[in-house]
Formats: sequence, C-alpha cells, structure tokens
Amino acid sequence: MITTPQRYFKRLFDLVIVILSIPFILFPVLLLTLIAMIDTREWGIFSQQRIGQHGLPFKIYKIKTLAVRTGIGGTRENGPSSYGHFLRRSKLNELPQLYNVLKGDMSLVGPRPDLPGFADALKGKDQIILKVKPGLTGLASLKYRHEDDILARQPNPEEYNRTIIWVDKVKINRNYIQNYTFYLDLSILLKSILNQPYTDDKHHG
Repeated sequence: MITTPQRYFKRLFDLVIVILSIPFILFPVLLLTLIAMIDTREWGIFSQQRIGQHGLPFKIYKIKTLAVRTGIGGTRENGPSSYGHFLRRSKLNELPQLYNVLKGDMSLVGPRPDLPGFADALKGKDQIILKVKPGLTGLASLKYRHEDDILARQPNPEEYNRTIIWVDKVKINRNYIQNYTFYLDLSILLKSILNQPYTDDKHHG
C-alpha cells in the first residue's frame, strides 16, 4: 500500500518533474496543437470527463486527434486522421495532461483515468484503485499501449474491452498499489519514455 509519506513524496516528485519540463515541452505542445487545429479545422485541445481519486470526476485534456471527413457518398465521418493516428500511437496527444498533473488531478504514474461507468463502478477490494490519483502512464498503460489495435481486431470491441481488457487492467492496477515503491514508479516512467513493455510479473499478480 502507498503510505502517507509516500503520497507526499510522490506529489513532490510530480511537481518537480513537471515544472522542470515546462521549458522543454511548452513549444512542442503548442506546435502539435497548432498542427491539430489545421488538421481538424477545430480547436486543437479537447477536454473530457474522467473519474479520478476518490471517484470524483475531473476534466482531462488531450490534443485533438479526431476530424470530420467526407466519406463515401458525401457522408460525414468522425475519425482520426493520419496525424491523429500518429499522435495516438506516439501518445503525444496525452502531453496536455501534464497540466492535470500540475493541478493535482493526476500523477505522473498511476492507473489511467477512465470514463464514467468503469472506475466509479468498482466493487470490494478493487476500490483500492480509487485511493490514488490516476496517472499519465502506468503498468496497464504499458501492457495495453496498442489497445486501439487490439480492439480493432475484435468482432465486438466494446464487449471485449469490458470483459477482458478492463478486468485485466483492474488486476494490474490493484497490484501496482499493493506493491508500490518509488523505484517502481521510476521504472514505469523509463519504460514509458522508451516505449517498452513492463515485464515484471510479480506486479501483475
């Protein structure tokens, strides 16, 4: 379990890293957002309600990846453009969430914040996940870093997500909290930066 001193140190670490990174990421984020505005012909940042610590909702921020295109027969379709796919695969669309970390809605590492109907519906021992702040990255994020591709191969993506992926994510996130160490956070951050899977099975339960 994450102790109170660990929570304070984790928050201090988040603040230090985000503040120190601002001079290096501010221009890239602005540039990526500007390109997204040109690509989607809309405002380049979008917000969406997610469930955070203690089950409280908050607004998460991302660079917009969906654009309205003209499909077959002149139909209007809403989907990711080539640029949007690039942002999603590289996870660069998540960079505005550093603002969520700065605000205190999120941490650099932790369970990813989910849409209403998932984390806020956790029962029993799984509710331990709501005791921590959601993260920009985490063990489940590393395992399912190509989640969109996995779901695209399923005949019923929504059912597969709820019955297979979501169940596995809950198990992974629960074990992350139960086996928390600061070294584990550092390992997850490094793996995320290098886009590598996390393979320490003892934390996957």
